[in-house]
Amino acid sequence: MRRVFLIGNPVAGGGCIKKIKKAENILKQKGVYLESLLTKSQGDAETLARQIKEKEKDALVIVAGGDGTYNEVANGLCYSKIPMAILPMGTTSVLAKELKVPNSIEKAINIALNGKVYRVHLGKVKSPQKERLFVLMVGVGFDGETVYGVNQKSKFKKLSYILSGVKTFFSYKPTKIILKNSESIECYSAVVAKASCYGGSFKISPDADLRKPFFYTFASNTKSKLFLATQIIGVIFGFHLKMKNAIYFRSENLKILGDAHVQIDGDYFGKTPIEVSIIKDAISLVFPQ
Repeated sequence: MRRVFLIGNPVAGGGCIKKIKKAENILKQKGVYLESLLTKSQGDAETLARQIKEKEKDALVIVAGGDGTYNEVANGLCYSKIPMAILPMGTTSVLAKELKVPNSIEKAINIALNGKVYRVHLGKVKSPQKERLFVLMVGVGFDGETVYGVNQKSKFKKLSYILSGVKTFFSYKPTKIILKNSESIECYSAVVAKASCYGGSFKISPDADLRKPFFYTFASNTKSKLFLATQIIGVIFGFHLKMKNAIYFRSENLKILGDAHVQIDGDYFGKTPIEVSIIKDAISLVFPQ
């Protein structure tokens, strides 16, 4: 019988240990050969995933947490054939929205055990100091500065993101960044998306797909706070790509120059300059049938 590992983040979404215990009970009732592993601090999920990759050949890793935990496990499992499935328990669980995995633990477990496994392409972001894979997106400028200002110790992460976004909007002083691909594009903020969903179910890059070997970049070429506000409204209601000062394009590699904050998959990464590239067939991911 294939071994199933449940990597759970007990503090995801402000605390979900009861949900993790419920998931363990459901899996055991299904007769699954289960080993449950709980994280204690940032980085643990990646370490646990790497250990599983080194020791196991025929296994399934189910991740109970949010986008930050999914990112860690993806970085740990990369280049292996071990599939990763998710149980959404985080602040927003954007990946769950992308994959259409429901919040119901029972339904999500059913998908994890019986879903369809696809080999997906992820992104890699590299700075002079470090590099990391991302599952969803890289945000530069306003997006990165908002995540930079999030109170990481808050028990109410979603509220903390909202408050940081409001605070950033009023204090934000845009600096020019340059996107270099086949040509150089000047702008003030950018989201390089490997997946279509952003901040929940909003489609900032509607053409992006984890199963496609490229990403889509949405960039804003305005310093005006008023226009920035209308672009945010545009993202919410889906008309942002038609707006003035909106830039949207597809690529496989991208250099981003300047002096701006960067976030990946909702966690702070550092500052530009960075290089973003596609890593083909990076991990196996479980989708609903």
